[in-house]
Amino acid sequence: MAVAALRLLGPAARRAAGGVPCRAHRLTPADDELYQRTRVTVLEPESPNTMFIDGYTSRGFTINGDLVVGPCAILPRTILQWNVGSYRDISHESLSLFRLLEPQIEILVLGTGDRVERLHPAVLKQMRECGIAVEVQDTPNACATFNFLTSEKRVAAAGLIPPRGTYMGM
Repeated sequence: MAVAALRLLGPAARRAAGGVPCRAHRLTPADDELYQRTRVTVLEPESPNTMFIDGYTSRGFTINGDLVVGPCAILPRTILQWNVGSYRDISHESLSLFRLLEPQIEILVLGTGDRVERLHPAVLKQMRECGIAVEVQDTPNACATFNFLTSEKRVAAAGLIPPRGTYMGM
């Protein structure tokens, strides 16, 4: 009978009677929580210079609407011609550009053409020692990976060799 009476009285009466608070129990903030404020300062607005690969052909790439002929190095805010002819030309020297960037890139995506090709392990080890992760893929997948990473605001770069196929409109 006493339990039924407490149920009718509501949460305040149940607490006063020593019962367990119900789901509707409201917690009040502590004194120090009343005066804390959260402030957000935007240091740099979203950059309109984000690189996005629109498509590729056997001759080059379309990046942000611009055609780039031949192999290219896509940096966070710049596109450069990359002096490699095939995956065999990717070496410590050809990757030195990516190690010199400031701020340092987190990940380098390498597109090796139509197929995923194995690079010399010493080259990959040197990049890891510099704190740069390297992802080696065929060029179509490397383009998609680079676009995904930059859409997530990751500091990424790409070294791309054109494949034989054509795709426009990624």
